[in-house]
Amino acid sequence: MYPEDLVAPMREDLTQIGFTETRTPEEVEQNIKADGTALVVINSVCGCAAANARPAVKLAIEKGTPLPDRMVTAFAGNDVEAVKAARDLMAPFPPSSPSMALFKDGQLVHMIERHHIEGRPAEMIADNLTQAFQDHCG
Repeated sequence: MYPEDLVAPMREDLTQIGFTETRTPEEVEQNIKADGTALVVINSVCGCAAANARPAVKLAIEKGTPLPDRMVTAFAGNDVEAVKAARDLMAPFPPSSPSMALFKDGQLVHMIERHHIEGRPAEMIADNLTQAFQDHCG
C-alpha cells in the first residue's frame, strides 16, 4: 500500500474532472452494473504509464460529448478490494495498471490496457477513448 499523501494528488487528478472515487467492491459494482455507460480507470503510481494515462483521460473528457454516464476510479495498490472487483468485471483481460475500461449496461465494450498506454502520447490515448465514447455513449 502506498502512503495516502503520495497518492492523494494522483487521485485528485481524476476526481477534479468528475470521477467518483470507489473504494469498495460494492461501489464498483453499483457503478459498472447500472444501466448506461461507465468509464472505469484503474489509477496507478506507475511511472510513464500513469503519467500518460491521467492526462489522456483529461484530454478525452475536455473534448466533450458524448461522455459516459458515470466515471469512476480506484487506485491500484491502495483500493485493493475495489480494484479486484473492477478487474473481475474486465475479464478476460489480465490485470494491469493503469488501465481504462468502458462498460455499457454492465457489459465491457472497450478496454485500454497498460501496454496500450506505455510509450504512447496522451493525445493518442485520448483519441482512443474519444472514439470509444462516440461508439458507445450518448
